[in-house]
Amino acid sequence: MKNILTLNAISPVINDVFDATYNVANDAEKPVGIMLRSFKMHDYALDENTLAIARAGAGTNNIPVEEYAKQGVVVFNTPGANANAVKELVLSTLFMASRNIIPAIEWVKTLKGQGDEVGKLVEKGKANFAGHEIKGKKLGVIGLGAIGALVANSAIDLGMQVYGYDPFLSVGAALRLSSKVTVVKELEDIAKNCDFITIHIPYIPDQNKGLINAGFIRKMKDGVVLINCARGEIVDNTDVVKATESGKIATYVVDFPADELIGAKNVICIPHLGASTEEAEENCAIMAAKQLIDYIENGNIVNSVNYPTLSMPRTTPHRLVILHKNTKNILAQITGTVGNEGINISNLTNQSKGDYAVTILDIDNAVSSDAIKHISQVENIIRVRVID
Repeated sequence: MKNILTLNAISPVINDVFDATYNVANDAEKPVGIMLRSFKMHDYALDENTLAIARAGAGTNNIPVEEYAKQGVVVFNTPGANANAVKELVLSTLFMASRNIIPAIEWVKTLKGQGDEVGKLVEKGKANFAGHEIKGKKLGVIGLGAIGALVANSAIDLGMQVYGYDPFLSVGAALRLSSKVTVVKELEDIAKNCDFITIHIPYIPDQNKGLINAGFIRKMKDGVVLINCARGEIVDNTDVVKATESGKIATYVVDFPADELIGAKNVICIPHLGASTEEAEENCAIMAAKQLIDYIENGNIVNSVNYPTLSMPRTTPHRLVILHKNTKNILAQITGTVGNEGINISNLTNQSKGDYAVTILDIDNAVSSDAIKHISQVENIIRVRVID
């Protein structure tokens, strides 16, 4: 029985993904795999049996990804599984902000108790909430990954002019993008051209903390609407509050409330609802479970944030999965050591990502514990797994 520990409530659909050889529970001991959502693992005592961790969602800031790479623990996420849910929330914020829907609703609540005068008061006061249509307006999308591309394409369908910025735009993402989206090379082009700006990039502390700050805000058009359903830290809250108070930013809509934002002028705080749909939670849970199973049973890696993508069909009953540092001649050292142990390699694949790499070997015969010990002792090898 293979134990899978859940550190958060995970959609019960995973029970249809894991078969009877798995025990999935929130109290599973010595787990080979862990599933979680927002649980903070930075101070978590990880069991030495744990092979992999699957985050049912895209962000992995709650997981010590680099530390786990050093331990040979593969960390997965589920990019794109919640993309439609976030896209729909972003589209709703376009309408909320442009039509002043939230303040208008709050104002209507003040009319309670006015009896037959409510109708007249509504007609008299509604002019204070007159907004703008989004059709024909310019939307800037920062980040054109799974979510950003969906937002951009949907905005095109709504009649908006869309500018997109993504210096790391992949071929696959580019192919999914509407040809009507204008892809710009400089982030400044988004600031100076767009009436609405929406953020869809991962938060990387040493690269984009406070990316949207006073300097960037000065380059924006007056009266811009800023939408942040990515991560709160990407925007400097102090600078954006000053901008909403001055009117430079007409409305800031954020899915990550902070004390300084709650109740601030022209700021709409949403309680992190981006991926909070039943469908998104199910999609993320299913994807995470399947990735865990494929790695545990076959050593294949898809959507890892700390190890390379690597997959190979099984060609023999016996497989070695070797996680190691990405160093010179390491592959030759691995194959040489395996050969010295009298093990015949039937098939092999290798891939690297930054400082780390993975080698998968399909072999013709079972491996002794002594052979595994000798392979593990090769310099820069982190972990050796045997899958029979």
